[in-house]
Amino acid sequence: MKLLYDWLREFVAVNAPASDLRSHLALSGLAIDSIDESVAGPVLDAEVTANRPDCLGHYGVAREVAAIYRLPVKPLEIALKESAEEAASATRVDIESPDLCGRYTARIIRGVKIQPSPEWLRKRLEAIGQNSINNVVDVTNYVMFELGQPLHAFDLDKLKVPPANQVEQTETQFDPRPRIIIRRAKPGEKIRTLDGVERALAKDMCVIADASRAVAVAGVMGSAESEIGFGSRDILLESAWFDPISVRRASKSLGLRTEASYRFERGADPEMAETASRRAAQLIAELAGGEILSGVVDVYPRRESPIEITLARGELLRVMGADVPDRDVEGILSALGFEPRREGDGDGSQAKWRCRRPSWRQDVSRGIDLIEEVARHYGYDKFPPRLPPAKLPARLLPHAEAERRLRERLVALGYNEIVEIPLVDEQRDALFRPEGSTPAKIGNPLAEDASILRSNGIVSVINAVAWNLNHGQRNLRLFEIGKRYELRGGQPVESRILTLGATGLAREKSIHEPARDFTFADLKGDLDSIGALAGGFSWQPGRPAWLTPSRAAQIALGMQNPADRNLGAAGQLARNLADKLKLRQDVFLAEIELEPLLAVVESADAIRKFTPIPRFPAVERDFSLVLADGIQFSQVAGAIRALEIPELQRIEAADLFRGGQIPSGKYSLMIRVAFQSPEATLTDAQVSGYSSRIVSALEQKLGASLRAT
Repeated sequence: MKLLYDWLREFVAVNAPASDLRSHLALSGLAIDSIDESVAGPVLDAEVTANRPDCLGHYGVAREVAAIYRLPVKPLEIALKESAEEAASATRVDIESPDLCGRYTARIIRGVKIQPSPEWLRKRLEAIGQNSINNVVDVTNYVMFELGQPLHAFDLDKLKVPPANQVEQTETQFDPRPRIIIRRAKPGEKIRTLDGVERALAKDMCVIADASRAVAVAGVMGSAESEIGFGSRDILLESAWFDPISVRRASKSLGLRTEASYRFERGADPEMAETASRRAAQLIAELAGGEILSGVVDVYPRRESPIEITLARGELLRVMGADVPDRDVEGILSALGFEPRREGDGDGSQAKWRCRRPSWRQDVSRGIDLIEEVARHYGYDKFPPRLPPAKLPARLLPHAEAERRLRERLVALGYNEIVEIPLVDEQRDALFRPEGSTPAKIGNPLAEDASILRSNGIVSVINAVAWNLNHGQRNLRLFEIGKRYELRGGQPVESRILTLGATGLAREKSIHEPARDFTFADLKGDLDSIGALAGGFSWQPGRPAWLTPSRAAQIALGMQNPADRNLGAAGQLARNLADKLKLRQDVFLAEIELEPLLAVVESADAIRKFTPIPRFPAVERDFSLVLADGIQFSQVAGAIRALEIPELQRIEAADLFRGGQIPSGKYSLMIRVAFQSPEATLTDAQVSGYSSRIVSALEQKLGASLRAT
């Protein structure tokens, strides 16, 4: 909202420059985006939050200025010269939908002369971005920006009266007065608004109608059939309060956004309706002449009693950590219209103030709200920074230490953590959804591409990879610790997961080394490094459909019965999916269940012991095996570990060969086994014995044979 500095000064005698006022208003919660110069003086562009409709007029902002500088707000001085004829004799107001209209006032002015507005009025309206139309319409706009209360002027002669033969049952005789009826729109009803567009009205919209048709969409815009023109002589001045939700729905449904709807949507002040009507009538009489009929037709079916709120000094001290002098508390609350009355003991420790909530501050309902009012005008910088006293001892969440170690390991491996919103597109989620899983759909999604809770973490990591690639980031290593969601038996179930995504180069080109692409072997190595925290992973055949068959595997926890401890899968994104998602680089992904992993990491930490570096050398032996296709290295390693040789340190795959003298359907695998004792140097006889046991076990369990040299 644009504010004229000189206009504000008409209500509060502030002498500070506009730049100083800008900084003080910002510190008190009313941000001023800029200050511009205009023919009417400095213009402040204010950003008003949705909970402060009282600041959508100069008078409301003047209260804030008065509280900042501890100055009084000048009262509105409105003097009307009214005729003997009463307004009630010229019109009648019926509110048929009091839930949509809480108050409606109608004032009659006869014999006005419609003409261009004077220069001072045009300049002020143009300075705040409003076009001048004519003196009467300009006055209604001027008062709206002055007091924050929207108004509308009808041409009284264009409002229809009911035919003489249509007399309601409750009436004893024909009533010739033009009638204003506030009701819901009728089925199929239409209206041509002031912008010249014919609009269809929904049945729940609140409209202002005369005896035969709708003449305005309540709180939004009037109709062209009752607008003020240069031939108008008698006018009906409307000032009302409409339900914010009803106005918001009508404005959105009609695609019609106006300054009036902007204010009514946020909650106008019902007590300001009659005051604004008097102020507008005063200005119309000054600028357009005419005769103001005595009084106002004021239908007010929803008048509410004032609410009292208590501000306790002890609570102010507890929340803010410092006291505020009585003079400042009472000065701030008085300037803001809360009329504080001090109660309590003499020393002030138990003092409190009873405040009457003004009608324009519907956002204030509790003592904590009053504390905020005092604090923001007293100055947050005057309160010392301190932590509130802890009422309960802090305690780490389960597996917190194991999760910290996991994060540290991933960061050390070069991965960056991401945090994704779990609301995703259903069609994209289905590409990675586990078979048989039922997605958790959102009952009222905010967007079509955020209609379900993700059933896996891959969909989120893919989105992050795609976004980065589209913004020029080609080398990525990402991880997320999050949740996946599904329905089981109609009930939502959450599972914590770790998801990895990588693409691009594993090593960039330098003067020492050439560039190297990230491969499945790199991903497997990173995962094995993570698995080392839990005693190691084992890799099993199998994959979900979204991974490439030749570069994918399932991940199991531990070496004993790994099929019973499956954690997830890792591999390269299938090419058909990569093309569908427009990913032009190879992308490598992994997803594993987090809770089982963290539990094992935590237990491994609990039994972790220091082992000194062995004093005696290790002995390595190579075995060139001939194995049938389909036998994996993990099976070979498992068969060797099953011998439970105490001196066995590690097993590695050293070489793989096919063809040549190797029979069809078989391949050659050279494994390297290391033995080491912490107590003595191993003898050739001991190592030979271990080697014989290994060869015998591989022959019996896997049908392996030693390759002839």
